[in-house]
Amino acid sequence: MEGGYKIRERNLTVEMPAEIDHHSAQHITSNIDYLIEANGIRSIVFDFNRTSFMDSSGIGILLGRYKKMNYAGGKVMVIRANPSIRKILTFSGVTKIMDVYEGLPEQSDRI
Repeated sequence: MEGGYKIRERNLTVEMPAEIDHHSAQHITSNIDYLIEANGIRSIVFDFNRTSFMDSSGIGILLGRYKKMNYAGGKVMVIRANPSIRKILTFSGVTKIMDVYEGLPEQSDRI
C-alpha cells in the first residue's frame, strides 16, 4: 500500500503506491507534509510508476502540496503516470498548473 520517499538536497521524490484512495491519502499527505517541514523541501516529484488506481483523494494530495510549494516558491511535477491516471490529471485540471512527464525527464533531478 505504501509508496516511498526519497530526499536529495531539498528535493522530495514521492513514489506513489499502487492504489490511492481516501485511506492511503491521509497517510501520504501527513508523511509529505512532515518531510516538507523537517527538511525545508523546495520541490516535489510525484512518481506514479506503480499507481494503477487513484480517486479524488489523489488529486487532493497533489493540489494541497502544489499550494504549499507554490506559496513557498517551490515546484511540483508528476512523472510516469499511466494513461488512465493522466486522463484523471487532465480532467481535474492538474496538467494546467504543474508539469506532467511520461518518463523520467532530466528536469526531475533538477526541479
